[in-house]
Amino acid sequence: MKFTELNLDEQLLEAISYMGFENATPIQEKAIPLILDNRDLIACAQTGTGKTGAFVLPILNKLVGKKDSSVNTLIVVPTRELAIQIEQQIQGLSYFVSVGSMAIYGGGGGKDWDNEKDALVNGRDIIVATPGKLLAHLKLGYVKFDKVEHFILDEADRMLDMGFIDDLKKIISYLPKKHQTLLFSATMPKTISELAKRILVNPAEIKLSISKPAEGVKQQLYLTYDNQKIPVLCHILKERKDYDSIIVFTSTKSKVSEIVSQLRKSGFPAQGISSNLEQDRREEVLRGFRSKRIRILVATDVMSRGIDIKEINMVVNYDVPHDAEDYVHRVGRTARANTKGEAFTLVNQKDMFRMRKIEALIETSLPKSNPNEEIGDGPKWEERSVKPQGKKKRYNNRKKRNFKLKKKHGDKS
Repeated sequence: MKFTELNLDEQLLEAISYMGFENATPIQEKAIPLILDNRDLIACAQTGTGKTGAFVLPILNKLVGKKDSSVNTLIVVPTRELAIQIEQQIQGLSYFVSVGSMAIYGGGGGKDWDNEKDALVNGRDIIVATPGKLLAHLKLGYVKFDKVEHFILDEADRMLDMGFIDDLKKIISYLPKKHQTLLFSATMPKTISELAKRILVNPAEIKLSISKPAEGVKQQLYLTYDNQKIPVLCHILKERKDYDSIIVFTSTKSKVSEIVSQLRKSGFPAQGISSNLEQDRREEVLRGFRSKRIRILVATDVMSRGIDIKEINMVVNYDVPHDAEDYVHRVGRTARANTKGEAFTLVNQKDMFRMRKIEALIETSLPKSNPNEEIGDGPKWEERSVKPQGKKKRYNNRKKRNFKLKKKHGDKS
């Protein structure tokens, strides 16, 4: 379906055309009419499907001709990277529409705080915020959300995984009783369904097909011992000298600097990004990666969702992600917008079970290779069935995860 068929304002259509978009993605085609019709909505769609546009476009359409400067729309997201990305997309799409927006997130200094306070007090049409920083402003009493008409939760599953459920409840308590609520999530666990029941009124539901990497991604596994991972990674990079945009994912912040150091010693200038970096430095690294000044970026999963960088040639999973869905998000960074890309995963013996779960999720048996002769043989692939967890085991695993999250975020309850 073309955007011109979605009853959007001419000024908005002009901005869409200016950005080079013509056809709506499936999530946009389904969501935009429902949002324009003022329905509450719960939508399940993975990263890379255009879900930011699915809620930004109809909201901007409603704001055309708005006279006052009060906060009309509040978008809450789990990470500062996603807040920045959405606010940038709002700016691009509202180029021909008079709409003001502001991203509010942690990590800034006093000047950032003053600018955020000004936006909240004197009004911006759209506020995009992370929970913690927004609550810090709300608790000081000068924020008025009495005219908010639209409340949007993006990456809701990730927010719950990060332990933000109590923060979300507090934020919702500041909103007027009557408002439109839109909940977007890449996955739909029971916790999301329960949250939706509490905060949405007679919602419409959209569920796209099971999460799978885009057809344009060529996926392959390398079976490696841990001490072979850097040599294998360097071998992959040497064979793809023409690639100018590569992300290497690792599951822990501590490994980022270690991998960067090893790559540099091997002649591959790389940069790392994780929550350990100061915000200004993180944004500087992202700008360098977007502009292709930085060819190889080593990152944690904070980058697997909520960043929109086109034309990434290759993704390498230095280790297998803990959750099968995170594999889809990582791999979804490449082969976007009908382009081609490659995704390699380095799998050691202990991660084979996780990899089998990923294969079960994406319903694909991925090709498996051993390192070349110079590096030496890796472990042999173990073919075992993936048994579904029973209810008791899933409950216990969830309890353990929630306990770790509470401990991490200082919750002593």
